[in-house]
Amino acid sequence: MRLGGGHRDEEFRRDLAVGTTQADPSPIVAEPRARFGDLLAAEWIKIRSLRSTPWTLTFTALFAIGSSALAAMADYNNLAHPGPGARRLDGFLCFDAYPPAGWMTLVLAAGSVGTIAVVSEYGSGLIRTTTVAVPARESVMLAKAVVVAAIWAVVGTAISLGSFLVSQAILSGQHAGVPITYPGALRAMVASALVAPVSALVGLGIGILVRHIAAGMVTTLFILLLLPTVFSQSKQWSADIFQLMVTSAWKRLVQTWGQFPGNPVHIATVAESWAVYAIWPLATIGLALLVVRRRDV
Repeated sequence: MRLGGGHRDEEFRRDLAVGTTQADPSPIVAEPRARFGDLLAAEWIKIRSLRSTPWTLTFTALFAIGSSALAAMADYNNLAHPGPGARRLDGFLCFDAYPPAGWMTLVLAAGSVGTIAVVSEYGSGLIRTTTVAVPARESVMLAKAVVVAAIWAVVGTAISLGSFLVSQAILSGQHAGVPITYPGALRAMVASALVAPVSALVGLGIGILVRHIAAGMVTTLFILLLLPTVFSQSKQWSADIFQLMVTSAWKRLVQTWGQFPGNPVHIATVAESWAVYAIWPLATIGLALLVVRRRDV
């Protein structure tokens, strides 16, 4: 009996040793940290998956290019049937190629999409999952800014080029079209293309700061479109503030004329207007990155 019992004890100890060996957990392999390229791919998927994005881009492009065609057709008719004392329109008709109505719509659409790109995550709660997967919040927001800017840079370039070609093709019927090499034409095209990503980045920064879709949309609309109308250009201090606005800088870069002789109010130079293009997105995104680092999700 004792021998049998000893034999069973030995088998029990052997089985226990085997079971313990099998139960030992395997070493945990740390997941590699997300690279910035991975964050860019993830943000591209997020923005592309929004149903409103392709529709917004399509209708904005059609409206902006269509407004250029309508403005050019209006001047085409004026040139074809001049009234008594009518003056011949010469040079680059900049606001036929880039009419304010079409480009204010572009600014509104780009700013709104930039705001929605980040606020939609806060509203759905997806931002919590994102920050758990990637604790480096600044990298996430910077990747989002790069993707938003890239999308609107491509769209803005396509719209700007399409508007120029359509408008000049129409005006060429009355020998009023100009090539892209005409003085001021290339600058107007580049400025009209870049105003889209600039507005989108401003909207994105406001969205990160506000984190509420209605408040973010209203704030973006007010800063980009309504605030410039508050200031007139009759007094220097008011004109200085007016010229610091994104849409004001766009108009200055598109128009081919500068300071009129005898005008006591100084208008912004081309270099100052390009600086406005750079300051607004850098300031809003920089402030947003500073806030997101210190604020809870």
